[in-house]
Amino acid sequence: MNRTRTAWLFLTPALLVLGVFFIAPVIGALGLSLTDYDLYALADIHNLRFVGLHNYWDLLQRPLFWSALGNTFYFVAVGVPLSIGASLGTALLLNSPLARMKSFYRAVLFAPVVTTVVAVAVIWRYLFNTKYGLVNYGLAELGVHPVDWLGDPHWAMPTIIAFAVWKNFGYNMIIFLAGLQAIPPELYEAARIDGASAPRQFWHITLPMLKPTMALVMVLTVAGYFQLFAEPYVMTEGGPLQSTVSVLYLMYDDGFKWWNLGVASAVAFMLFGVILAITITMLRLMRRREPA
Repeated sequence: MNRTRTAWLFLTPALLVLGVFFIAPVIGALGLSLTDYDLYALADIHNLRFVGLHNYWDLLQRPLFWSALGNTFYFVAVGVPLSIGASLGTALLLNSPLARMKSFYRAVLFAPVVTTVVAVAVIWRYLFNTKYGLVNYGLAELGVHPVDWLGDPHWAMPTIIAFAVWKNFGYNMIIFLAGLQAIPPELYEAARIDGASAPRQFWHITLPMLKPTMALVMVLTVAGYFQLFAEPYVMTEGGPLQSTVSVLYLMYDDGFKWWNLGVASAVAFMLFGVILAITITMLRLMRRREPA
C-alpha cells in the first residue's frame, strides 16, 4: 500500500502537467469544434452558439478540405518511403566496418534535424528560386531550361517533399543505426560461413531483426508527415493554385486568418481521426505479419 502511495506521489506532478497542458486543451478544442466560435464570439461570448456536428458536416462538403487531404496523402505516400529509404540506407553505410569518421558523419547528417524548420525553409526557397536559385543555375550549366520549382503546381509539392526528407531523415537514421548495432554479429558470421552473399544477409538477417525498429520508425514518420505545415507555410504559402495546402495549413488558415476557431478545431479532430485510423491499421498489419 505504501509503495502504491509513493508511486502516485511521484506520478502526480507529471499527471498534473499532462492534464493542464494536454488533456484540458484537447477537451477545450473538442468543445470548440461543436460551436460556431469565431471573431464575433471573441468580441462577445454571448454570440457563441452550439452547432453540434455542423462543422464536421460542412468540412465533408467542402472541396478545399478534400483537396488539402489529398495533398497531405500525396506528401505522406511519397515522402515517407523516401525518408525511410534514405534513413535506412545511410544507417547501413554508417554501420559498415569500412566506414571512417562515423561520429563526424552522424553529427553532420543529424544537424538538419535540430535546425529551425523556418530558417532552413527560407534558405531552400532561395536555392530553388526560378531566376536566382543555385539549383536552376546548375541546371543551366548542364543545358537544362530553368524550372519554376515553387511556382508550378506540378513541381511545388515534390520540392517540399525533397526538403522534408532532407530535413528529417537524420532522426530515423539514428534510430535505424541503434537497431543495426543491436543485431548480434554472430548471425552475420554464421551466414558468411554458410556462403550467404551480402544481399542475402540483408534480406534474411538485417530486415527481420529490424522489424520492431521499422515499425516504430514507420508509425513516427507517418504521424509526423501528416502534420505538414511549416514547409508550405514558408516556401509556398499554400500555392500555387492551392497545390500545397495541407490539412494542418487549412486549420491554421481557418483559425488564425479567418478566426473561425470552431471550424479550425473540427479540422484538427478530423486530422486526428485520420492519423489514428491509419496508425491502428498499420499496427494491425504489422502484427499479422509477425510469425505466431
